[in-house]
Amino acid sequence: MPPLNARADAAGHAAISGADANGAAGAVHDLDRLILLGLAADLHRHSRLGRGAAHEADAIASDLGTAPRHRWIAGHWLAALHEAGLVSRNAAGHYHDLHAPRRAELAAARTRMEAARLALGYPAELAQLMLRSLRLLPSLLRDEVGVQALLYPDGEPATAEAVYRGNVISRYLNAAAAEVLRELAERATRPLRILELGAGIGATTADLLPVLTGRPVEFYLFTDLSPFFLDTARRRFDAGFLRYALLDIARDLPPRPGELDLIVAATMAHNAPHVGRLLGQVAALLAPGGRVLLIETVREHPQSLTSMPFALSTQDGPPRRLDGRAGTTRTYLGREEWLSALEGSGLRIEVDLPRPEDPLTALSQRLLVAIR
Repeated sequence: MPPLNARADAAGHAAISGADANGAAGAVHDLDRLILLGLAADLHRHSRLGRGAAHEADAIASDLGTAPRHRWIAGHWLAALHEAGLVSRNAAGHYHDLHAPRRAELAAARTRMEAARLALGYPAELAQLMLRSLRLLPSLLRDEVGVQALLYPDGEPATAEAVYRGNVISRYLNAAAAEVLRELAERATRPLRILELGAGIGATTADLLPVLTGRPVEFYLFTDLSPFFLDTARRRFDAGFLRYALLDIARDLPPRPGELDLIVAATMAHNAPHVGRLLGQVAALLAPGGRVLLIETVREHPQSLTSMPFALSTQDGPPRRLDGRAGTTRTYLGREEWLSALEGSGLRIEVDLPRPEDPLTALSQRLLVAIR
């Protein structure tokens, strides 16, 4: 990897100085285990899976009173429970012998969850999100409560900030991303043109904008699918070069071929129906020497099973996937798939972090930067 990879890594670790990530793998396992046991307990309580025979996932969805657009989620959960050894699946794909967690087992898992949260330096809001999602499962499945109620309880953004910004891996990745932008800004020979896709609550934006203070910037175009996030960003950020626009990455990107110096996509590029097509469009927008900066989850951990699937459901059911995820309920691409997709779009990898030996890899989020 070029020196930029080392500088970005050093900046990321400086941002989490004092955090001990050596126990990250065990802590992640404990967080995942709590959600898996909570799902097993709920399915045992409310579905026919506790009655001995083997059943199709769709029948379980019916037992749970699941809204039509969320029916796919039951099968997604059951596949995760099967992978964890908590339910059996026969050759026909029917599920049986669901593990029924006892109260003491659930209490112990909750205690380990709190210890894991502290070990990872996660704010209390993340643990509250996990517990709240388990309590609200029946209402979420029936579509009586939306995922926004999880991320914005009482309309406050603290939980969303904890998910996307206030945790050790986000602090590392955002600081590393800021270092990439600093290097780009120092080498720039003209005012920068930057596009951020699906910027959301601005969790990464907030670390990038200070790097640009006092530097020549033609524009920083902050885009999202939701007017809510654009309005929030207008109130939150104050920079004369900021511009705002509604943008759906499943459609067409802005018509600025060969003009952009940086395209940022933090925890959102996986939402594209076809990641290869999106990256091809991104590459076409970059000026020679321009970069794309991705922050991506490369493995779906069970701890997100009670929130992320509800955010992904469309009116027609599961999200439409036309790439290697087609025909599955996979949310994310793996690291090697991302690297292949970037290189297949004519981009050269400059940054790939955390390093393979870093304990932070257990958290399955990465910074990937590629240059045209």
